[in-house]
Amino acid sequence: MDGTVLIADDDRTIRTVLTQALTRAGCRVHATGSLGQLLKWVEEGRGDLVITDVMMPDGNGIDTIPAIRKLRPDLPVIVISAQNTIVTAIRATEAEAFDYLPKPFDLPDLMTRSGEALARRPKLRRPEAEPAPMVSDPTLPLIGQAPAMQVLFRMVARVLNADLAVIIAGEPGAGKTTVAHSFHDFSDRKGQGVAILTSADPGEEAIRQAGLRARGGTLLIEDPASFEPAAQARLIGFIESWESGSDRAHAPRLISTTGPEPQNDVAQGRLRADLYYRLAGVTLTVPPLRARVDDIPPLARHLLARAAEQGLPQRSLSEGAMALVRAYAFPGNIRELENLMRRLALTAAGAEITASEVEAILAQGAPAFALAGQGRSTAQPVAEPALSRAVIRSPEPGASPLSQSVEMHLQRYFDLHGDQLPPPGLYDRIMQEVERPLLELALDATGGNQLKCADLLGINRNTLRKKLTELNIEVTRRRKLM
Repeated sequence: MDGTVLIADDDRTIRTVLTQALTRAGCRVHATGSLGQLLKWVEEGRGDLVITDVMMPDGNGIDTIPAIRKLRPDLPVIVISAQNTIVTAIRATEAEAFDYLPKPFDLPDLMTRSGEALARRPKLRRPEAEPAPMVSDPTLPLIGQAPAMQVLFRMVARVLNADLAVIIAGEPGAGKTTVAHSFHDFSDRKGQGVAILTSADPGEEAIRQAGLRARGGTLLIEDPASFEPAAQARLIGFIESWESGSDRAHAPRLISTTGPEPQNDVAQGRLRADLYYRLAGVTLTVPPLRARVDDIPPLARHLLARAAEQGLPQRSLSEGAMALVRAYAFPGNIRELENLMRRLALTAAGAEITASEVEAILAQGAPAFALAGQGRSTAQPVAEPALSRAVIRSPEPGASPLSQSVEMHLQRYFDLHGDQLPPPGLYDRIMQEVERPLLELALDATGGNQLKCADLLGINRNTLRKKLTELNIEVTRRRKLM
């Protein structure tokens, strides 16, 4: 890798890590904690690549990109940000940043993208116009640093203003409707009308009126597979008239929400194929909450804060309470998480929600709720790596043998990276993520007796001790509760 990289980040540790990594890769590096200094370097003609944070003491990194582009049209900019929301991804794309990565980022991934930016920088073109600043909506619950959510954010940003119909697929409660509204609220159609069409509005007049309200704007179609066949036929007729009529320049953009497998709806006759292909210009999938467990804590805090803004008591989650929330499977996805946070805000005895209060409400709502390590005392935080949660705690009814379930979740992990390979070290990471819950559950089952635990696992005691030390698993001898 060859070139000069300009780094702007107010975190000294990040500046040091990036400087060392890029220097080892053969680059020259200038690092600063000031956007003002960054712009001075750019104006002086320094640098072949910029890596900038968003929230800086003297401004916003994304807002600085137009100034950089004006000074140096071919200078690529990579944005890194701890603000892992769809708004950040959209704004970075609209500003024509070369790429966007959420914090905490994977260093090898950032190095790969830096190499690509340095290699392609002569091919970048100057944007025709500077994008209008976008106001972040603090009520928008599209938060996510999980790879699946970042893939979704990037795809939304890429097709936001494209003249394409979009299907947003996913499980109930995953946030499909919120994503659908984002296509209107953040697009260049946001000044025009928006209308929602559901199976409760199947008549010809209802469809006509929805089209008129959405003229030049956006028509949101909720679950078209639930429409009666006659209603689907009527909708096809209106779509054809909008696309071919004299007013086609003001035809509404079609954004539809469906279940996780819209093609299955077609195959099983619930959704007409000719309607599906008119709606599926591009299909985006909103991942279920169980596939983005690391996003549960920030989502929970966000939803508690929003509940407080709506008049409910201000609450926070204790460490033990957050561990239980994070470990819960949430079959109802974000909708269920929001319901849980509102109930806790209403019923908690104090300002800090306790683990026992979380457990009581979860037990009321789902008597057979699955928690990783549910034999543990609720006073202890639940240590749960992401893959072990997906493999161990979320079996579907009638699940296939364990090896097939593991294969399914590993395949999903690979799929989340698209055309890219996962970060190096995959074998050790997966082995540790499966090994930790296995050892913890075995210790629980044997009451902390290491000799019995080693015998149960079929390994010798020294091997067990070594693994417990490597994984920093604390062992407490206790009577097994029946």
